[in-house]
Amino acid sequence: MTSRGFARPRAALSGQVSVPGSKSVSNRAIVCAALALGESSLRGVAGGDDTERLLAAVQLLGAEVSRRDDTIVLRGPIDTSSTTELVLDAGLAGTTSRFLTAVAVLRSGRTTVTGEPGLLARPMGELHRLVRELGADVHGEREGYLPVTIEGLGVSPASGRSDLTRTLTARGDVSSQFISAIMMIAPMIGGVNIRLEGNVVSSDYLRMTARVMESFGVRVEFKKEIIEVTAANYRPTDFVVDADWSSASYAFAAVAIVGGSVRVPHLRAETTQPESQFLSVLESLGCTVRDLGDDKGVQVSRDPHHALTGVDVDMSTMSDLVPTLAAIAACASTETVIRGVGFIRSKESDRLGDLAAELEKCGIETVVMSDGIRIRPMPLRPAVLLPHHDHRLAMSLSLLGLREAGIKVEDAHVVSKSWPDFWESMSTGLQLSIVG
Repeated sequence: MTSRGFARPRAALSGQVSVPGSKSVSNRAIVCAALALGESSLRGVAGGDDTERLLAAVQLLGAEVSRRDDTIVLRGPIDTSSTTELVLDAGLAGTTSRFLTAVAVLRSGRTTVTGEPGLLARPMGELHRLVRELGADVHGEREGYLPVTIEGLGVSPASGRSDLTRTLTARGDVSSQFISAIMMIAPMIGGVNIRLEGNVVSSDYLRMTARVMESFGVRVEFKKEIIEVTAANYRPTDFVVDADWSSASYAFAAVAIVGGSVRVPHLRAETTQPESQFLSVLESLGCTVRDLGDDKGVQVSRDPHHALTGVDVDMSTMSDLVPTLAAIAACASTETVIRGVGFIRSKESDRLGDLAAELEKCGIETVVMSDGIRIRPMPLRPAVLLPHHDHRLAMSLSLLGLREAGIKVEDAHVVSKSWPDFWESMSTGLQLSIVG
């Protein structure tokens, strides 16, 4: 196991950090391209284990994948008529496993979706229920968990018929990825109307899914609590993936903690990524935000002589950034309360309980609530922190070393799940020293 951290800088930060493409957008674009008849080019696709797992899986499913510089060339569609039994290994990638479970519905053959132990512990019951309602047979070792085997419908590309449209009722209070997965295969099975039940978490991700689908020629309509996806053929296209706001948050957090200024190029304020809303949180913390436009990106700065103040904020629309905000909160002058995120206890880690445990190792007082966490900043102390196999905990907790020497993260390599170059990009862009 390798431990790493950032050395405490002697002065305010200044620099530019380049971040990868959005993993969320990349994964949706890969699925749509794999279902399209013809060649699509996807530029700026995220690196990292999750995306590589998905690309490997769509190749097994029959799509052709090649690379040209920073572009993925993907020729679809997958072979839905194949009766070959396949095993698709998603590793630790929750999004990949969910999207592949839905795509398996389209095949004639049996498809087993599996992964590493951390993924096998994450609940998938709602998705499996929806897949069964579409007519597929789903069975596994443990009900509602991976590994799972799907015996699909063996569908051919949709012919535009709408008489086959079916209606599903989906819970909105669990992962929106379950709904996104069904949305993306819906055009291929005659269309689906999805009625959302209860409070919808991460609803912005459903609109992201719709936007990507529309780029590939499929119409999606939102009508109050119903999402209507019509029968259609995906059309191949040239698609550009936005720079990733989740990755950018770590550079912004570093400046919030230390003071100074950072620019993230190619970051667009006008985006489908809900994490762009983090800019308003940064402003509440005491940072200054500038949208520079075009490819110049976004700049965040904080005067190190001005106080970094805590916030009381609902993070339900950008829950992946809860660990990022928690790291900033640990270095603030007043208490922070994060609300609306009880559902993140079933992410790559328990992102409330595990986060609290690691912050407390550094001397921070925390209270885990039913829907969030309360963070009371105290003097930090050196510690070696565990990321619990969670890339977002690793990247966020590493930032505490910018305030207190001797804080390091064990298993530093887990950042490869979404941003393999995290350590190098941050250290080069902000002139930070890495300690091991």
